[in-house]
Amino acid sequence: MSAATVAVPGPALPAASAAEAPLLQVEDLRVSYPAREGGWSEVVRGVSFTLGRERLGIVGESGSGKSQTGRAVLGLTAPGGRVAAQRLAFRGQDLLTLPPAARRALRGRRIAMVLQDPKYSLNPVLTIGAQIVETLQAHRPVEARAAHEAALQALAAVQIDDPQRVFGLYPHEVSGGMGQRAMIAMMLIAGPELLIADEPTSALDVTVQLEVLGILDRLVRDRGMGLIFISHDLRLVSSFCDRVLVMYGGRVMEELAAADLPRASHPYTQGLLNCLPRLGGTTRPLPTLDRQAQWAR
Repeated sequence: MSAATVAVPGPALPAASAAEAPLLQVEDLRVSYPAREGGWSEVVRGVSFTLGRERLGIVGESGSGKSQTGRAVLGLTAPGGRVAAQRLAFRGQDLLTLPPAARRALRGRRIAMVLQDPKYSLNPVLTIGAQIVETLQAHRPVEARAAHEAALQALAAVQIDDPQRVFGLYPHEVSGGMGQRAMIAMMLIAGPELLIADEPTSALDVTVQLEVLGILDRLVRDRGMGLIFISHDLRLVSSFCDRVLVMYGGRVMEELAAADLPRASHPYTQGLLNCLPRLGGTTRPLPTLDRQAQWAR
């Protein structure tokens, strides 16, 4: 069986209906950390959005609150941080009032997150196969032999040509692109309904970027999942996602369909678009973004 026809193990998700409730509801999300001078500093300020079985892009500069938003949804805010919201619900279940054990059970099995750089996310002393097997067995009652076979199928599903060989390799023995594919296989093997991908292609070259995006697109489409795709790359998000949130200073500046991004109305989004390089365009003077104080208020 070819890699293109192998499905990631896990239960098939039901087909979405027009009247189906959103997978995720976020209303007035706020994330704060203790400030050095005392009090609290908000890094996410009043973010609101809903997510169905679609691809939602969250885009913005470094420090805009993109990753903190994703981590707050998953319950991975750093120690000392404080998360508050009017509503933060997954399939109607209030995430903020869940007991810690129930939140851990949800994380990985029903909501998963692909982190930015596999060099720092994969355990360096365990083989790739052992880590994928461990992930599956942590969430589903699977015997060792069945888990081994499921891990091989998951590696094949992310277009790794020799799954058996890669299964036995350590993270330092694979390329960045292969490590990212292994991370995707690991996060999807338990069959989550929602995947948060935090800049999953930023450390990859353009060719491998396209391959990883193709894998995510096919898996999300075939399994009917919801995807939050966090990136700083406007052009990438506009071509890959269905909707886009543009963030700055912890706030959502604009929400629009990805196809409408070139016609964005907010001056911050327009400024980001104007800074993109264009073939045949002049490079002098270099375009700059004229930030306005009221954007951060």
